[in-house]
Amino acid sequence: MSSPVSYDLQGQGGGVVIDDSDPGNGTTTKTGNFRWVQCVTDCTFTVVTSSNILQPGEGLAISIPAGVGFGGRFTTVTLSSGTAILYYL
Repeated sequence: MSSPVSYDLQGQGGGVVIDDSDPGNGTTTKTGNFRWVQCVTDCTFTVVTSSNILQPGEGLAISIPAGVGFGGRFTTVTLSSGTAILYYL
């Protein structure tokens, strides 16, 4: 029998798309409790707030190529370019 964690890792907990074409000032921010970030296109993130991943301070700009994903416990993700899917915890 599969565990709830297995379902989450398969995306069955749901998710939200974050895309730089959303209206606004050129960046898009999503908040929530996310487990996995999957880059659909090449992405640049300026904020990735996590309770279990150490990160540098202001001026962060992480570029991730299309098809790559990364996991953790994320509460805020800000994208300045690209399209990604944020999967809920």
